[in-house]
Order: sequence, then structure tokens, then C-alpha cells
Amino acid sequence: MAALVAAEAAAPLGPAEAAEAAETAEAAELSRALSRLLPGLEADSKLSRRRALEALQRAIEAAWPEEPAAESAAAAAGFQGPWARLLLPRLLLCLADPAEGCRALAAHLLGLGLRRAARPRDALPRLLPALVARLAGPESERGRPPETCEELRLALVQLLGLAVRLGGAALAPHLDDAVRVLRCTLLDPFAAVRRESCQCAASLARATPDHFHMQSESLIGPLMQSISHQHWKVRVAVIEATGSVIQFGSGKSVDDVLPHFAQRLFDDVPQVRQAVTCVVGGWLLDLRDRYSFFHKLIPLLLSSLEDDIPEIALTAASLWEKVGLQWQRENEDDLKDKLDFASPPPAHHPSPDHRPGLGCRELVFRNLSKILPAICHDVTDWVAGTRVKAAQLLAVLLLHAEDHVTQHLEVVLRTLHLACADDDRAVVRSGTRSAELVGAFVSPEVFLKLVLPALKKSPSPSGLLILASIVRGCPREALRPHLTLIATELARPHICQGSENVQETMDALAAAQDIDGRQDLYREHAGPLVEWLAASHHDWTVHSAELLQFIVVVNHAGPALGEVLPHLVPVLRSCLQPSRDPQMRLRLFSSLSRVLLSAKQTVDSQGHFHHYLDTVTKDILVPNLQWHAGKTAAAIRTAAVSCLWALISSEVLSDEQIRKVQETLMPQILTSLEEDSQMTRLISCQIINTFLKTSGGVADADKLIKVYPELLKRLDDVSHEVRLAATSTLVTWLACVRSDDDAKSCYQSHIQFLYRELLVYLDDPDGTVQDAVLEVLKAGSVLFPELLARETEAVVHKHRSPALCQQLLQHLQAQPPAQ
Repeated sequence: MAALVAAEAAAPLGPAEAAEAAETAEAAELSRALSRLLPGLEADSKLSRRRALEALQRAIEAAWPEEPAAESAAAAAGFQGPWARLLLPRLLLCLADPAEGCRALAAHLLGLGLRRAARPRDALPRLLPALVARLAGPESERGRPPETCEELRLALVQLLGLAVRLGGAALAPHLDDAVRVLRCTLLDPFAAVRRESCQCAASLARATPDHFHMQSESLIGPLMQSISHQHWKVRVAVIEATGSVIQFGSGKSVDDVLPHFAQRLFDDVPQVRQAVTCVVGGWLLDLRDRYSFFHKLIPLLLSSLEDDIPEIALTAASLWEKVGLQWQRENEDDLKDKLDFASPPPAHHPSPDHRPGLGCRELVFRNLSKILPAICHDVTDWVAGTRVKAAQLLAVLLLHAEDHVTQHLEVVLRTLHLACADDDRAVVRSGTRSAELVGAFVSPEVFLKLVLPALKKSPSPSGLLILASIVRGCPREALRPHLTLIATELARPHICQGSENVQETMDALAAAQDIDGRQDLYREHAGPLVEWLAASHHDWTVHSAELLQFIVVVNHAGPALGEVLPHLVPVLRSCLQPSRDPQMRLRLFSSLSRVLLSAKQTVDSQGHFHHYLDTVTKDILVPNLQWHAGKTAAAIRTAAVSCLWALISSEVLSDEQIRKVQETLMPQILTSLEEDSQMTRLISCQIINTFLKTSGGVADADKLIKVYPELLKRLDDVSHEVRLAATSTLVTWLACVRSDDDAKSCYQSHIQFLYRELLVYLDDPDGTVQDAVLEVLKAGSVLFPELLARETEAVVHKHRSPALCQQLLQHLQAQPPAQ
């Protein structure tokens, strides 16, 4: 028996047994080598620890120079034991080494070990918590990750990505730790870390599809915070990662992501827009809940059809075609009749050779009612790029909807009115293109019932442009029976005479008549034109075309206005009565103020305006300065006060004529000092100042006494400018009193009251007001200097600073004695 055993022991081993024995011996040798080297990792010296790590790296690479292939699985199995038992725990501890170089070597060795181990998933329970500690500790929530080195954070995220790729579905129990790390690294200050984190998030989603949906929503926030990163490669990585996170995660996050994706369609970098296009197209094809999001995803993909970069437009077109075909296959039962009896493109289709497929057309038609309100909203956005995209998308949708657009025509026309009135030519260009498609697909009997009444009610350039574009797109045979109706509506005066931009036409007319410029053209025709317009002025409202024409004549006729005053003034008197349309009165007052500011070159070019001064003051200004409740009435009073100020400051009135205006309007202007409008109060102070300056020594004492109390009230005004204007006007008022030597004694009690009030404001918190009040007191000191001195001495101790009172007293002492 012993001999038999000896013989068996001496028998040669087979090839497999020999290889296994050799690899076992190598593993044993590696274990012994590791046992010799690992104590060096605990050395106090940084250099010693580094040398130990380098020796470990050489030992591993010498034993397994390359990643194990399928035929050397036994070698990987031999490495698994020493790796899991000896090397992995010590290397994980080295990730927290104080020396940056040691931490970097430890991360590298961990990557080597994962690649060479037979069961890398076995390392996950230890590896993931270690990565959390280095990348997602409490400090990371405050923007300071525990690992301070950018390159090391990148290496650790790459290590996590390697673990995800090698571990696969085995990562599911550790999903919480992986997501916790990614939530921090997706916001890392280092752009490369963010990019690597995006790739890792996408790999994680694909590796754990059955469990990832429970964690996916927590990654959306960090991803969306990075989607506008300054590096375009980061933005692309974020978009692609978001595609995978939602694809394999929860579809609830689509609503949170879409606004950010829509903004990226305006990105200056084509690669970013391409990424959005590909991700959205992928969702339309593969997202589990895609039917619920068709109306939100379709606009994004169709917007890319109009991209400036041909490659992006082609990608979008290819994806859209696949989406339509897939939906068509999935809904063959519903589309059976349309598939069996396919209708050819409409004879008037703008591009019959490139007609979208049935599936694409049906998708648009079935979601159009949900998409159109958003387009109508976006076409009024304050950002020009958003309006351009919205207008372009509308044209694409109409091309797909074809005659189905009829049931949405009201919303479409409302959107077109907004687009065609835009200041951006690109928006208008897309709007007219859409209008042409309406003409191509909608029957004239239908669109004319909506377009013509709107144009008749409120004619506008955008309305005319829409009608012209619809007519241009409509087939001639279908349009011919309606030409008379269209021509009749266009011939209505309020439409054909309602042009808002006629300057070029005026220049052309002047050239045709061999007249030197517009001014001579107005001089030639202003009289008959104003007379013709005046025939209908009793029926004018703010929307009347004749009013617009009248205002154009008033604003641009220049010196010709002085020649048409007999026709012009009666129209103004009638249209500016309180019973007429308030908005019309505001527009007329605005034009009248403008021409009165340059009266010598306009209404008084012939020197005859003074003949109509009574009409302007008594019949136009007085009725409109009377108080009525409401904001519109207040705006009209402000306009009337501005008109009066323009008149008396235009230098066309003599002092005598201004005094006549003062006699008529001073009570109304004193009342307007109490208006809510700061502008009205300010202008009223300036008007009173001018009235007082021109009154000279002929002012009536009783009327003059009524002025200063109203001016004193304005010293408490909330407006700094009004307070200063009131002080300036008080100086002028005192000058009027000084010039009236005969009645000076009757002013004494009033002047004493004025002194007392002004001395209160001499202690005002505003230094500018103090200085202005001091000037008023100095100007009035010549009237009753002894009285002012007594009043000043009585209050000087009450002031916060006696400096100004003392300055006033010094001024009084320096004055020569009163005669």
C-alpha cells in the first residue's frame, strides 16, 4: 500500500493541474511579497510609505503584467485571495494618507487591483464607503470636499466609474453610496471631475436598471446646476448623462429637465445643441413613459429642424423620421384606413417631395392643441432668441398639421398677429411663412371669416401683412371667388388710409411734383388737407384714421401750420373738449405741446397766432384744467399744464399777452399745485414764476396775496425739485411786493407770516433747501428788515445749528437803513 501511494505521488501532473499548481505557487509568492511590503505602509516617514507603495506596484505588475484574459481566469482567481485579504484593506486606508503622492499611488493600485481580480464586485462593500469618505464627507456639503487635490478627486471618480463598469448589477446594494458621491462630484469646482462624474452617472444608470429609478431623481438637481457650466464639454456631458439618468430612472424628472434643455437649444456651441437633439430624440424613441411627454418633447426636437448647422438639422430630421415610423408601427390598428388608403400630398403643398410621413403628421396633429398655447406665449418673450425659435416652430408645426390646422385657426392667427408685429425681422419672416401655410392648407371661406373682421375692427400693419401672406399662399382658383370681398374691405378708409409709416411716400410724392422736400410739400397741400380732415372731426376717436393723419400733419407740417390756423384751431377746440375721447385728447395735447415749443417755426410762422390766443386759453386750456376724478383726467391736466408751459416759454407772446393769459389761468394753475403728479406741480411752479416776472409793478395786491400761501405749501413737497422751484418762485413774488411801494404797508402782516414760516424751513434737514430758503429771506429782508431781525432772534436758539440764522442777521446788519 505504501508503495502504491509513493507511486501515485511520483506520477506526473496533467497540464491543468500543473498550471494551477504554478499559479498557486505564484499567489503564495505574492502573498509572501505583500506580507513583506505592507508593513512599510505604516511607516512614519512619508518617503518610506511612498517607496512601499511603489514596491507594491512593481510586485503586482511583475506578477500580472496585463489584465487577465479569459484563458488566465485561474491567475485572476489566484490574485483574488491576496488582493481581498491583504492588499485592498490597506490601500483603502492609504486613501486618507496625509501625503498627496501616497494617496495618488493608492488610488492607482486600487484600479490595478480591480482590473486583475477575479471578482471585483467583492470589493464594493469596502470600496464604496471609502469613496464616500473622500468625496462626499460633511465638508463637501459646504463646497469643500475632504479630498483637496483636484487630480486625486478625478482619479477617485474614475475609480468609481471602473467599479461601476466591472461590478455591473452587483452595485445595486451600494446605489445609495454611489449616488451620494455623484451628487457632490457633479458640482465639483474642477471641470474634468464634473465630466467624469457625468459619464459615471450614465454608466451607473445602465448598470442597475432595475433599481436605479429609486435614486435617479436625486441626481437631477446637481445635473441641472451644471448644465450651464462655462465649459461646453461639461454641458455636453451633463446633457448626455441626463438622458441616461431619465431613460433608466424615473420619468417624473422630465418636467424638471425640459426648461433647461430648451435653454440649451440657444447655446452658442453646436455640440451642445446636437447633444440636446440626440437625447430628446432618444427619449421619443425609447423612454418608457414617452406617450405622456410627446407634447413636451416634440417641440424641442422639431426646433432643431431649423438649426443653423446643417448637421444638427439632419440629425433632428433623421430622429424625427424614426420617431414617426415607430409610432406608426405601434398604432397600426388606429391608422389602418389611412395606411391602406394613403392620400397624396395636397396639390398646393409647398414641398410635396419632402412631405413628412404619416406618423410624424399624426403625432403633430394629435398634440397641436397642447403645443400652440406655449408658442403663443413664447412669441411675446422679452428674449429675441426665444421669439425667433417660437415663430420658426410654428411654421414647422403648420407644415405637419396641413388642413388639420383649421380647427386651431383662431389661436394660430392670434399668434401670427404677435409675430408679424415683432421688431425682429427673423420673427416676422417666420410669421409670414406660417401665414402662407395657412393660405395653402385652409379654405378661403374659413380664414376670411376670421381675418377680415379682425382687420375691420382694428386695422394694423401686422394684420395687413398676415392677410397678404395668406393670400400669397392660397391657390388662385380657390381665392378667385373672394377677390371682390377682399378688395372691398381693403378699400375702406380706416384701412387704406391708416398707414403708420408714410415718410418715404412723402419724399417720393415731393420728388414727383418737383418740390424741394417735405416742408414745401406740406406748404403746398396742408390747407386743403386739414380742411378735408376737419369735415369728419366731430366723429373722431383715438382709433380714427383721420386723427392719425391730422396728428401727422401737426407734427410734420412745420411752418405750413402758421398758414392753416383758421382750419387747425377750430379742430383742436372741438376735439379737446372734456366730452370727447380722453385718449384722443391726450394724443392731441402731446402734439400741440410739441409744436408750441417751437412756435416761431410752426404755428406762429406767419405772426398770426396771437389772434387765436383767447381760443387756446379759454376754450382749450381752461376746460381741461378743471378737476375731474380718475387717472386719465389727471393725465389730461398734466398734458394741459405742459401745453401752457410750452406756450408761455416759446417767446412768441409779449408781456402784455402773458398777463392776459395769467388773468385767465392763474386760479387753475394755483389749484394744480396740489396735483398728485410731481411733473404737474413742478411745471405749475415754473408757470407761476413766469407769470410773476412778467407782471412787473402792475400786479393786483389782492390777487398777489393769494399766491404765496400755495407756494409755502410746496416747501413740504415730497419732491426735492418742486421744493426748490417753490423757493425760486417766492423770490420772484417778493420782488413783485418790493416794486409796489404804494401798497407795501398792506403786505406787512402777510410778510411777517411768511418770515416765520421760512425761518422754520431754514432749519430743514436738506442743506440745499436751507440754502434756497436763506436766499428767499435775504431777498425779502429789504421789505421789513427790523421785523425779520426780531423774528430771527426769537427762533435762533430753537435751530439745530444757529449758523444760518447768524448769517441772516449779519446780512441784515450790513444792509443800509430803510429810507
